Amino acid sequence: MRHGDKIKNLSRTKAHRDALLSNLACQLIQHKRIVTTLAKAKALRVYVEPLITKGKTNTTHQRRVVFSYLQDKDAVTELFSTVAEKVGGRPGGYTRVIKLGTRPGDNAEKAMIELVDFNEIYGKGKGEQKEAAKKTRRSRSTAKKTEAAATEAPKAEETTEAKAE
Repeated sequence: MRHGDKIKNLSRTKAHRDALLSNLACQLIQHKRIVTTLAKAKALRVYVEPLITKGKTNTTHQRRVVFSYLQDKDAVTELFSTVAEKVGGRPGGYTRVIKLGTRPGDNAEKAMIELVDFNEIYGKGKGEQKEAAKKTRRSRSTAKKTEAAATEAPKAEETTEAKAE
């Protein structure tokens, strides 16, 4: 039974797994897109998304916390400058995992993991549609109120005109 065993061990010891995820996270931050196995990509997503969230607040403490995970000054600098700048308005979901099929040598499932905001192919058209959809959702309740007020206003004018005649 695996009660309470939520971590993906990747058939590695704790130290080896931490080193692997740290290296993968550094490469993802620097290159914005990497190809690896599906299991590693899913484990990396859980590992790197909290680090990107920490990168949004540029304080010395957060830099030190992220550096304790990554151990790479260039990756930390990249995370807090360009990556944090792009993902500033996004509330989460910074990465995307795309399955690529199997590897010929050992039949392992390959996947590409990428930072969502750095993909030019998907980002432009859908981003604008999502923005518009969010705006309509936010203003829906106020739109109903203004429509109701607008429909009541002509009725009130009609009644005043009827009284004047």
